[in-house]
Amino acid sequence: MTNSPVTLITGGSSGIGAATARKLLDQGHRVAVTGRDQGRLDRFAESLDRPADLLTFAGDAADYDAVASAVEATVKKFGRLDTAVANAGFATHDDVATGDPAGWREMVLTNVLGPALLIRAALPALKETRGRIILVGSVAGFIHTPGNIYGATKWAVTGLAENTRRMVTGDGVGVTLIAPGRVETPFWDGLGSLPDGALLTAEHLADSITWAINQPSGVDVNTMVVRPIGQPR
Repeated sequence: MTNSPVTLITGGSSGIGAATARKLLDQGHRVAVTGRDQGRLDRFAESLDRPADLLTFAGDAADYDAVASAVEATVKKFGRLDTAVANAGFATHDDVATGDPAGWREMVLTNVLGPALLIRAALPALKETRGRIILVGSVAGFIHTPGNIYGATKWAVTGLAENTRRMVTGDGVGVTLIAPGRVETPFWDGLGSLPDGALLTAEHLADSITWAINQPSGVDVNTMVVRPIGQPR
């Protein structure tokens, strides 16, 4: 379908990003995904039999040249861009009192600068289609967690979402913040095991993201906090 919608997802080779890409492809969308690991991107594409409606780009979400190149190549290939999903992010799972500062810079750049760079790169194309921006934040961006720098980065994403909405709503561009609770994804790999208690799946979040993407023209869903039943905070 040459006129089908086009979505670009950062951090799209695994977890929430990959689940969202699969769901959009199943719905007839055209999708581009980015990721740092070329091998992981290749495995993801191969798991789907490398469909013609899927593009993959290796690059750092906190590198503006890489992000802008992915946006430009997507628009060149598919002729448009309807949605940009800022999904790339990770946690160092430590705190400011006892954590290792060596990992903080990369986390802050990926989690905070990365979404801002995607907005900067994608906005001209999104204005043309009156498209949407989806920012994947976290419940940690609403609930204070003692000493947690990851949570601070997600508070920044919460603010960025509303700041961006106020900037672009007059251009007909929608902005949605998706704030997940605990999700069973590679996010927890640094801890060596999943946390105790109820967990969402990546597919649950993909349902929420695609629901926001598929809202009728003129409808702007701004904030979705999605927790598993049983998560108290």
